[in-house]
Amino acid sequence: MTDVIVLNGGSSSGKTSIARSLQELLPSLWLTLGTDTFVAALPSADAGIEFGADGTVTVGPEFRTVEAAWIAGVAAMAAAGARIVVDEVFLGGAASQARWRTALAAHGLDVLWVAVRCAPEVAARREAARGDRITGMAVKQAESVHVGVAYDVEVDTGSSGAEVCAREIAERVG
Repeated sequence: MTDVIVLNGGSSSGKTSIARSLQELLPSLWLTLGTDTFVAALPSADAGIEFGADGTVTVGPEFRTVEAAWIAGVAAMAAAGARIVVDEVFLGGAASQARWRTALAAHGLDVLWVAVRCAPEVAARREAARGDRITGMAVKQAESVHVGVAYDVEVDTGSSGAEVCAREIAERVG
């Protein structure tokens, strides 16, 4: 039985919309937690994360320490019985997945790894329409977050809506 669904994709790729659709589609209660939840919990200054004017995101060791605690906490919640959709941006590609994989495996959790893709120009249009993101972030992350990452399912929100993508993912949830 799937305990955790990890949605990985760049900014404005459609992860949050898919997560909300999954919550409606799946027969049991699923929590959605992710990078936006984590970043919102950080203090506004000196959090070890920097957002460049060009959309570049840089993180330091202090951020990584707190991120490791966050990941361990999400894994512990899933181990305690909460089914969780993780809405994530693997800034470090395969290294980011490895951090999640290690924490989730330590609890013996069944994980469905999902690539949420869309063309960079589609993500850029969404980013501009949202107005709450740094211009350029979506384009910078569209491909880089997937480098070296292994997936069970890949969906493309540029060619299919969030609901269609969520149904495709839900079919793989055990």
